[in-house]
Order: sequence, then structure tokens, then C-alpha cells
Amino acid sequence: MNKRLIHLEQTIDTNRQWFYDVGRSLREIRDKRLYRDALFTRFEAYTKERFDIGKSKAYRLINASDVIDNLSPIGNRVPSNEAQTRPLTRFTKKEQQAIWRQFLESSVGVSAQEINRFIKKHHNHDDLPGTCRPVDRISKSYENAVMAMMEEIRAAQNDSWTATSRHTALMWNRKMREKIELCQENAAGGKNGQ
Repeated sequence: MNKRLIHLEQTIDTNRQWFYDVGRSLREIRDKRLYRDALFTRFEAYTKERFDIGKSKAYRLINASDVIDNLSPIGNRVPSNEAQTRPLTRFTKKEQQAIWRQFLESSVGVSAQEINRFIKKHHNHDDLPGTCRPVDRISKSYENAVMAMMEEIRAAQNDSWTATSRHTALMWNRKMREKIELCQENAAGGKNGQ
């Protein structure tokens, strides 16, 4: 068996209480597809069988470790458990850092509830660097297009990517993301008088 996989599995087994190490190990196993060395075809099946960690929990731990990685450069005071990172996971790295700085300056007790309450009360996307103003609605045609695309992705996965290659699907995903991210550049240019 792969020595790196064995090491990562031992890290998960011995550090179940320390979410960051577990999340980082799970991320590496997923991203490098090391679960295949353990004869699993799907990451989710691997985590369930090997560690009795369901899909949602595995991804929450991975996301939590990402938040810690994003916050670590701004100081040594970071969330101490996965629940405290959860309210931050929906934001970009820059947004997480800005929100966390503001939260720490507020001198509120660090708990998942307090972090969540702070974000709900004080968070204003316009105050965060490099972000577009979010909207709380979506047109029906846009929603229909997204749902149709999700159905196409499901069909391609069920088809084992024979009619549409996974590589091509990812390429189009990048193109769509680039188009959406132009919003940020245009918004920044507009604020600078361009």
C-alpha cells in the first residue's frame, strides 16, 4: 500500500479531535486520489468505510482546514474547531481574512454562535475587498440554465464521461467562472473611475 496513504490514514486515526490535521489529510487523499490505492473508486465511499466519516462531514473538515490555511497568514489566533470555521466557508480567502480581522477586533467571545451572529449582523459585502455586491435573487431563466447544466453533469458522470469528457466539462466550467469573475474586475474598474 502507498506509504503516504498509510501516513495520512494514521494522522486521521490519531487526530480525530484536531480537525485541521484531519481535514488536510482528507484533502490530500481526495485531491491526489490516494483512496484508489486502498481499492476505492470514490472518495466518499472510502471515508465512510475507512473512518466512518460521511460525505458531508468529510467535506466540512476539508473546508475547515482551508479556512485555517486562509486565516493563518493574518495571525496565530484562528478558530479552534470545525464549527467555528463553518460560517466563513462560503466566503473567498480575502473575505474570510477581512471578516476574521473585524471579528477579532470586536472582542466578542470566540464561539461558533458568536461568529455566525457577527457575520449576520455586521457583514456587508460592499465592505469586503475585491467583491461584487451579492444579490438575493436569481432570474428564473438563469436558475433554469444552472439546473440544466447540473443535470448534464449528472448525466455525464452516470455515463462515465464517455459522451462528454471530464476534462472538457472542467474547461467549460473554468470559462464560465472567468466570465463571472469579470464582474469583480469591472466593479473594481468602475470604483477607480475607469
